Amino acid sequence: MRFQTERPTSWQACLACGNELAETDPHSRCPSCGGLLELQHRPPDLTREELLGRFTERRGRDPGTPISGVWRFREIVLPAARQIVSHPEGNTPLLHRDALDRWTGMHRLLLKHEGHNPTGSFKDRGMTVGVTQAVRVRATAVACASTGNTSASLAAYASQAGLPALVMVPAAGVALGKLAQSLAYGARTLLIRGDFDDCLRLVEEASAKLGVYLLNSINPFRLEGQKTIVLELLEQLSWTPPDWIVLPAGNLGNTAAFGKALREAYAWGLIPRMPRLAAVQAAGAAPFAQSFAEGFARRHRVKAETVATAIRIGDPASYERAVRAIRETDGVVLAVEDREILEAKAAVDGCGVGCEPASAASVAGVRQLVKRGVLAPEEHAVAVLTGHILKDPEILVRYHRETEPAPAGANRPIEIEADLREVEKALKQQRET
Repeated sequence: MRFQTERPTSWQACLACGNELAETDPHSRCPSCGGLLELQHRPPDLTREELLGRFTERRGRDPGTPISGVWRFREIVLPAARQIVSHPEGNTPLLHRDALDRWTGMHRLLLKHEGHNPTGSFKDRGMTVGVTQAVRVRATAVACASTGNTSASLAAYASQAGLPALVMVPAAGVALGKLAQSLAYGARTLLIRGDFDDCLRLVEEASAKLGVYLLNSINPFRLEGQKTIVLELLEQLSWTPPDWIVLPAGNLGNTAAFGKALREAYAWGLIPRMPRLAAVQAAGAAPFAQSFAEGFARRHRVKAETVATAIRIGDPASYERAVRAIRETDGVVLAVEDREILEAKAAVDGCGVGCEPASAASVAGVRQLVKRGVLAPEEHAVAVLTGHILKDPEILVRYHRETEPAPAGANRPIEIEADLREVEKALKQQRET
């Protein structure tokens, strides 16, 4: 179906067959061909100055008023939404640390830290829009498959909306901090004997046959919220785009969302040019990087294994959307080893910022791109950190306390007697490092 009259403000379109659906159609995939859906918008009926003025005005309201870093961009996210489910979320910092410039070889690397969201990851940006849409379509329950962060976010927002929530996570390999959140927020948590890809297949079956509203990143409304990571960092840079945006890549929802945000921002005159995207995968979970190396001639699927559990995905659901994002931004896709991810995490943690392992893939990717001569040190780059340092405390403690031989970035705890001389000795050693 295609709209024969003037298009509504927003509608859904299938990327595979072109079929168009109403904005409030609850299907998670195209009912005609099973392809991925994308939310499309008519250009805002405002000038550039008027639109940016609205974004700024909402950000600057009275202290103490909760302003969402997603919904202040509502004209280009979900204009028709009224009954919004918001924590609020977003408004995350853009950080700089000299130590990371030295570690990566960049002159001035900026970090967009999405771990400052309410449940500790970027997923909250997508979930506020996804759960808002679930309320709009009168869903009776919501569900997701997850490596941990999606389930934590879904559980929190579903609880706020008063919706029953069902989350499916692998029985092994989910970080304790993330699993604890899902349980605490009240979601019915199913531990699946399989990997993330098995969980996603099962939850899609549940959505189709049991009528629950699916809130994985194949849901196009999730991506509308995740677009605001890019919109907000552009705003923080006074709408002067960086040369590069570097991000971790797992299920490829963010890669797709970032590409869509840049495409729309450029088409609507908000930015004069599009930055290049660099999507960074873990070497043990790098099907997208393999496809990129072959010019996207074919889609790869792998059995994923990496310490970065948030991107431990072997068959990314948003593959087609992400291919478009990389092509349209003249982007690159690369893979980094677990060793490089943990070294990057130690560098990010050590400068007082902190992040979960998957987040550090972006910083490891920056370092690799500089070494390869793809990214020039003087170029302006923003690396996205997707999750909080406390999302995966087990890997953090293991790296610093148990790994043998001790990695270069390890900070071993020291057991001492209750003696001031021992304290003095430890303090002297700290000053000398």
